[in-house]
Amino acid sequence: MFSRRGIILAALIALAGFAAVWSTFGGWYGSGPLKRDQAFVVPDGAGLTVVAAKLQREGAIASAEAFRLRARFFASAAPIKAGEFMLPKGASPSRILAILQGDEIIRRFVTVPEGMPSIMVYERLMAQPHLTGKIEVPAEGSILPDSYDFARGESRAAVLKRMQTAMQRRLDELWAQRKPGSVVKTKQEALTLASIVEKETGKPSERRQVAGLYSNRVRTGMLLQADPTIIYPITKGKPLGRRIRQSEIAAVNGYNTYTMVGLPKGPITNPGSDSIAAVLDPAPTKALYMVADGTGGHAFADTLSQHNANVAKWFAIRRARGEL
Repeated sequence: MFSRRGIILAALIALAGFAAVWSTFGGWYGSGPLKRDQAFVVPDGAGLTVVAAKLQREGAIASAEAFRLRARFFASAAPIKAGEFMLPKGASPSRILAILQGDEIIRRFVTVPEGMPSIMVYERLMAQPHLTGKIEVPAEGSILPDSYDFARGESRAAVLKRMQTAMQRRLDELWAQRKPGSVVKTKQEALTLASIVEKETGKPSERRQVAGLYSNRVRTGMLLQADPTIIYPITKGKPLGRRIRQSEIAAVNGYNTYTMVGLPKGPITNPGSDSIAAVLDPAPTKALYMVADGTGGHAFADTLSQHNANVAKWFAIRRARGEL
């Protein structure tokens, strides 16, 4: 028979063992010290020792040493990944390690709207504090307008390359589908004419009609007379912020389509897919003229007399609005 003293001693030993086991398991699977959701960055090439120390410094775990020991005993051998992760409030050490070994990297986005010129894309990328490195202003028309995700610490050059690769890929796809009615002879001409269409209408339903109009002008040797081509050499595509001057309309350069026949020497912005598609499959129209119609779109005309009548209507609308 066990003595009373022996029973008590055995109970104490069992309790001590349970406490040790609970300390080990509870410290690994129990709630951690984070008071709120918190972003955590794993530097490129960092291993368990470096990451554990960083987690302790940032208050995500209580002890770097205990984290390392328990990770080696309880966790999988999967590597910790570089990147930015979101650690939830009260996350246990085991949950934290699982997150850092998983694919829950925080992705951030930079958006290039249709018709944003390259100088403004450059400024947007350079202003993004989570990107690194420097870039030059990219070639006009080389970027496909879209939203692009990136990881914290990624280089601006890498993000820019994705934007340009996306444009080249999309241009190749659309070029393969071009129709006989298209007036452009090369992919670069397609980008150039698409950039004019992009700047001349913000109404999606008009793109093919505008593309058809300018295609007719190119085909017949008429001046394109697109106002955005006057502005581009002055601002590199940024808003002018005032009316165009007569001296600017008369300026001779590689872009101003009021003083040159044919297309400008290059794009005047980064056109979207729909504008590129429009110039490669323009609307079958005889239109040669267009003017604003007061609704955000344009009134199209085949003849100069029809156009003059549309212009008169537009001026009447502006007078009624008190703009003249």
